[in-house]
Amino acid sequence: MGKSRAKKKREHLLRNGGRDVLLSRGSTPSFSTHERKTKSKKDMLNKQNKNPYDHTAVDDKDFFVPEKAA
Repeated sequence: MGKSRAKKKREHLLRNGGRDVLLSRGSTPSFSTHERKTKSKKDMLNKQNKNPYDHTAVDDKDFFVPEKAA
């Protein structure tokens, strides 16, 4: 495979006394950032069954009913 254009530019800068841009990159974390947890069946069903217009669902807040001023 050939070199990318960006890699060629980085090498050219190094040859001509430029700054090494690889030094400014951050260190990699000690954990893998690519590990993902698949959703369980319960999570998938909860996401699937949520309906914003379902007023029969049990909710802690009463959005449509204003509180009475005491």
